[in-house]
Amino acid sequence: MAFEVAQPTPDGPPTLGTGGLQNWILDNVIPLFLLLVALLILWLGGAKGDNAGVMRRLGGVVVALALIGLALSGAGVNIGTWLTDLIVH
Repeated sequence: MAFEVAQPTPDGPPTLGTGGLQNWILDNVIPLFLLLVALLILWLGGAKGDNAGVMRRLGGVVVALALIGLALSGAGVNIGTWLTDLIVH
């Protein structure tokens, strides 16, 4: 586990940032949350034999993962521009 330490800048005092915390959350919290959601879905649906219900919920999880990936990659602006160009042109 690595933490960012404030480094002095040539112009003055050290600068602080949240890059270390953000990277830690992306590397640890999100995968753990996804694992817990997957186990919960399998436990709730699989225990009752409701395979169709598990697959329905899995579809929702896939959509959520796509939205998280879109938000983390920063590609949302490019996709929005592309969609706008489809409508305007």
